[in-house]
Amino acid sequence: MTLLHFYRMTISPTNIDLKLINALLAALIVFFMVSSQTTFAATADPTGAATMQVLGLLGGSPATSSSTTTSVATPTTASPVGLGSSTTPTTNTLAPTTSSGIGQATSLAPSVPTAPSATANAPAATISPQTPQFYDYSANVNSQVFGANLFTGAFTRAGATQFNPDYAVAIGDQIQMRLWGAFEYDSPLTVDPKGNIFVPHVGPVFVLGVHNQDLQPLVDSSIRRVFRANVYSYASLAAAQPVRVFVGGFVNRPGLYDGTSMDSLLHYLDQAGGIDLNRGTFLNVQVKRGNLIRATFNLYDFLLEGRMPLIQLADGDVIFVPAIQDTVTVLGLADNAKVFEFSDQSRGLEDIVRLAKPTSEATHVRITRSIGTTKDVEYYPLDKIGNINIDDGDQIEFTSDKKPGTISIRVEGEHLNTQQEFVVPYGTRLGTVMQQITYSDRADRTSLQLFRNSIIERQKLLLDATLKRMESSVLTARSGTAEESELRAAEAALMLQWVDRAKSIVPTGQVVLANGDNIKNLLLESGDVIRIPAIDNMVLVSGEVMFPNTVALDSHKDIEDYIQTAGGYSQDADTSRIVIAHRDGSFEDSSLNEGIFSSGPTIRPGDEILVLPKVEQKYRQIFKELATIMYQMGLGARILMKY
Repeated sequence: MTLLHFYRMTISPTNIDLKLINALLAALIVFFMVSSQTTFAATADPTGAATMQVLGLLGGSPATSSSTTTSVATPTTASPVGLGSSTTPTTNTLAPTTSSGIGQATSLAPSVPTAPSATANAPAATISPQTPQFYDYSANVNSQVFGANLFTGAFTRAGATQFNPDYAVAIGDQIQMRLWGAFEYDSPLTVDPKGNIFVPHVGPVFVLGVHNQDLQPLVDSSIRRVFRANVYSYASLAAAQPVRVFVGGFVNRPGLYDGTSMDSLLHYLDQAGGIDLNRGTFLNVQVKRGNLIRATFNLYDFLLEGRMPLIQLADGDVIFVPAIQDTVTVLGLADNAKVFEFSDQSRGLEDIVRLAKPTSEATHVRITRSIGTTKDVEYYPLDKIGNINIDDGDQIEFTSDKKPGTISIRVEGEHLNTQQEFVVPYGTRLGTVMQQITYSDRADRTSLQLFRNSIIERQKLLLDATLKRMESSVLTARSGTAEESELRAAEAALMLQWVDRAKSIVPTGQVVLANGDNIKNLLLESGDVIRIPAIDNMVLVSGEVMFPNTVALDSHKDIEDYIQTAGGYSQDADTSRIVIAHRDGSFEDSSLNEGIFSSGPTIRPGDEILVLPKVEQKYRQIFKELATIMYQMGLGARILMKY
């Protein structure tokens, strides 16, 4: 029989005074707890909350009941009941044997707050920031605007949430709560719209706006007000609040973007495609909340010094990019040859130099100013730019205005000097250097070779131009018939393959010194290589011969004798085109020396005899097409030809 049934059977509220009822019921409760020999642990309602609910239902004074139940709930021995094993907040009741009666009485009190259900503390659905539809970042990658490479999609990826000590708890944040000891609890709690988290058996704890570093002391103090001993707590931020932030102003794709309150400013700007490089500013990016500007960011601080202040964003915040300010273009010998932005109406040239970082080769700076319809040019040494100002739209170019002092020449091959590198004054001539060279006995003084870096570049340009003309002639050749078109297409494919291989050829940069009127007066350049070959009495026979080989020099042999020594001509050889290449870089064509009284070119030591291939003209296809046309004409005219 429950207390409430006993109350209903024995007492009629209409006949007995209400105060007497309250006193009698309180006595019955105390008698029941003593007779059942029930002991309470420190976690089983030390404040007498259940007794206060019953007395409040009957109209009694909570203050009087609290003092009574506190003395009863003070633990004297260890509880035999496992009170700390369950994680459900409502498992521990005041009187397990009379839960039916007390539960009925409690259900009649509309003003008594009940513990939230398990779903109330369930973690909120996490909104993972998603990259918007694909955006082409190639314009940012290839742009000459300083800072454009910030926005290439790298900041759009969602990463692990990192909370700094100054992070302020916001609505929607998740706090991982752990209690252990006499009472155990482990579950994430979500900050509700009122800024509270509901801790089981403790009640609501206001955490809105509390800094991360102050969260643990606040939770500890709240727990200690209820659990005075044997219960310990640990609270940490588990997940930041999912937010949606507006990105507007001069960006490539203004809109509303998802993220968390801990994501950086660059995360949202990158989702919006970055700052509009022609209209947006990098120096004054604003974060607004309502009508207030919460913070401004200078992205140059991040690019140049690595400083990016963290700001905690909230749902509905606006990231606004104002209009671009003054700009200056940097060209020439600088590590950061970019378009820079500055906020002042006039900026000192020294500030731009620090941003542009000229290379060690730069000595002067050229400033091009556009004032109205007039364009002015100024030129200054880098060590005299202290009082020069730069205005909007100016163009700065760093140049090297150095006068050459000395140059380096290298002499290789058959000489007896102890060094191969010679440092000579600028303007030194070939004859001056050769006077310092002591030749060896094997040196071929008549076949000096000179290799120059500037000639390599010129030869490469000429070779590329020749190959381009050949490629153009192959691709634009006309065909009269379908068969000829197929034949030309096959030939064109082979020619294009040959052209691709020829493009990979690196010229030697050799200067032909043969037949020069006065080679001793040839001016030398820095990096020139002079090579003195050895007299080896060898002749190389190559090209369209049966067995290309190196043959010993014989003064009694002519070109035909050397070719016969190499096995004679091949089937594809053009016997009328034979080239002799000398080691000094000169060439001779045997066809130019043909004649009755000509003995042919003279073969010298180290020469190369090159037999060129024969180029056949393809008339076979033309004759076939012509015969086909004539046959069709004969059939049409009924002409019978007899042989």
